[in-house]
Amino acid sequence: MFDFFKKKTKENVEVIGAPLKGEVVESSAINDPTFAEEMLGKGLAIKPAEGKVYAPFDGTVAMVFDTKHAISLASDKGAEVLIHVGLDTVMLKGEHYTAHVENGAVVKKGDLLLEFDMAAIAEAGYDTITPVVICNTDDYKDIVRMTGKTVEPGEPVMELEK
Repeated sequence: MFDFFKKKTKENVEVIGAPLKGEVVESSAINDPTFAEEMLGKGLAIKPAEGKVYAPFDGTVAMVFDTKHAISLASDKGAEVLIHVGLDTVMLKGEHYTAHVENGAVVKKGDLLLEFDMAAIAEAGYDTITPVVICNTDDYKDIVRMTGKTVEPGEPVMELEK
């Protein structure tokens, strides 16, 4: 059977939950060309309502950046996701961020990964918008993004179809 006749099934669709509470927006709303033009992969962004990042699925922590402003995860189903808290926040050198996991940690959907002080980051002059990027976009034939709504952590924000 040809691949394009394949129907969406539980086996070939992975749901990515919201890693933060906040407003989900399209990548084009991000004031950074790397994320807005999806150079690292397709995704979306969340304008955070609180300074906590949770695991969007069951998986493994691939890397917590030394500066704690970003984390990459691999889901049990194969998605490779980058969660980047704020724009140019690498310049803060970890200040205002707390990591609750280490590289290689096995996580369950909803586990607390990072905390950040939104007010202090904004006061330092940085935007806290948080890109959520599927780094292995080419592994999927379709990525459906659910933007234009406010979400709680864990609520579906993307569907990836193999």
